[in-house]
Amino acid sequence: MKRGKNYRAALAKYDPQQHYDVAKACEVVKDLHYVKFDETVEAHIALKLGKNQTVRDTLVFPNQFRGEKKVLVFCRDERAKEALDAGAAYAGAQEYIDKVKGGWLDFDVAVATPDMMKDVGRLGMVLGRKGLMPNPKTGTVTNDIVAAIGELKKGRTEYRADKTGIVHIAVGKVSMDAAKVAENVTALLGEILRKKPADAKADYVRSVSVSSSMGPGVWVDFKQEDK
Repeated sequence: MKRGKNYRAALAKYDPQQHYDVAKACEVVKDLHYVKFDETVEAHIALKLGKNQTVRDTLVFPNQFRGEKKVLVFCRDERAKEALDAGAAYAGAQEYIDKVKGGWLDFDVAVATPDMMKDVGRLGMVLGRKGLMPNPKTGTVTNDIVAAIGELKKGRTEYRADKTGIVHIAVGKVSMDAAKVAENVTALLGEILRKKPADAKADYVRSVSVSSSMGPGVWVDFKQEDK
């Protein structure tokens, strides 16, 4: 792939083969920033997973970097006020099911009470494609809608390994202090190590890198971080 001159200039500023501790790696990512907009900083964690193994969970980063999420709660009408008082942008039953069926998606995350999932499940073609389907594994199918909304508004974020075993996730912005981005990366690594499948091999984490959305990747010495 042919790269632009600014990208090539960024590559010349550091050793692309070197592995840095997480704090230094995040500083390098900031130093390599060359575009005019505030890029997202991303972490890419390659895992060694077996055929039937996966890693998926949620976490709240210690340092938030996104705007407040707009939450839709699918619940019976008698619980709608409870959800709205807790901070949901929208709450209700059939009215919102019909709106989503019609293509309305003016929300960032959906929560559902278990008794709504029979109906919400029929929205799979719409919500599933956008990654918005409520799921008990990520705490978005629950009767405790107040707690779920509270965590989501604090910035609870889902992470999951893709089909190739790599977790790709935003961890900050280049405008943030590098130390705060590093705290987020360390928190993510801790959570992924905590979710290591019981029968995973010793070299469960294969590699870790961080980059800005337009910049080159910087390798992280994750084994040092795990000491």
